Amino acid sequence: MNLSIRGQQIEVTDALKDYVDKKLNKLEKYFDEPLTSDGNVTLSVNRGLHTVEVTIPMKGLVLRAEDESNDMYGSIDAVVDKLERQIRKHKTKINRKFRQEGNLKTFFVENVPASASPTTDDELDMENDDFEVVRTKRFLLKPMDVEEAILQMNMIGHNFFVFSNIENNEVNVVYKRKDGKYGLIEKE
Repeated sequence: MNLSIRGQQIEVTDALKDYVDKKLNKLEKYFDEPLTSDGNVTLSVNRGLHTVEVTIPMKGLVLRAEDESNDMYGSIDAVVDKLERQIRKHKTKINRKFRQEGNLKTFFVENVPASASPTTDDELDMENDDFEVVRTKRFLLKPMDVEEAILQMNMIGHNFFVFSNIENNEVNVVYKRKDGKYGLIEKE
């Protein structure tokens, strides 16, 4: 896997690069073929917190994890753990789909070494989630501009708000970012 490692408000030393490479390349044991995609790793420090963001785009799947702690190496370890949980969670569902379609080739390796298997009851429960929808909300989308949507979101105390954008008549989402600023999600 090719990794693009960059730092924000931190110098990425050779030791950090080697550690990230070593940890993330352990993920390749989960795949039938070596990963050819380019992964992006961002290391940053903000107000004493060390944040690690990893994005690995693949065909039909994007692996993404983020962690924040007081220790950069601890954040890297936590991100790798999150990515492993994502892979294990998707592995069963994707392989089941391929088998049902009669395709013998699987996306993930069937038998992962025991050391990589879930260790806690919570992790075992996470793999068996069926993503049950427990509540459905319906509401009328009032056409409004982005600024009004942000005001509405703040008034109801949510961290996101779905609205009909008056400028393009599309359904958009505004959301509050961790840095206190706002984001807008639009359809391509």
